[in-house]
Amino acid sequence: MGRRLGAGADDGGHHGLMVGLSGKFIALVGPKTILVVGLSVLAAVLVMLSRLPADGDFVADVLPASLLAAFGMSLAYIPATMVGVSGARPEETGLASGLINTTYQVGSAVGLAAMVAVAAANQSGSAEAADLLPGFKAAFSGAAVVAAAGAVLALIGLRSGKAAMAPAE
Repeated sequence: MGRRLGAGADDGGHHGLMVGLSGKFIALVGPKTILVVGLSVLAAVLVMLSRLPADGDFVADVLPASLLAAFGMSLAYIPATMVGVSGARPEETGLASGLINTTYQVGSAVGLAAMVAVAAANQSGSAEAADLLPGFKAAFSGAAVVAAAGAVLALIGLRSGKAAMAPAE
């Protein structure tokens, strides 16, 4: 029996789909382009989320942005991992992969803490949705700046095409 997309939380169906798509895109244009596109999509989605109305609708306002964010993150994470591991000697790829994943986890935790601090600093203190919204908007705007900065750094700092996957000399 074939696998169903989304058949279970731990079946990896959606991950396999994105790995397959990212792999095809990377083969066409190289990891640098896909990484820059992924981070740019993520920045654009965060800007969309920073403009949510107080009376917004989940299906119309949040769900499309969430799906686009997942797409952008997948496009960014996979080539970033590939480029990071490609510079390692074969016997060091496990170490490189572990460092990349650890950095990703620590960076996510620190980034979340920073955006929570931004959100808290930009709300009125009331628990009403309308009073919390400015804080969330500020946090999404801050995260958009970080994603856009990552796209710019990848654009200027990585080699293009297959050269990005070649080990550094």
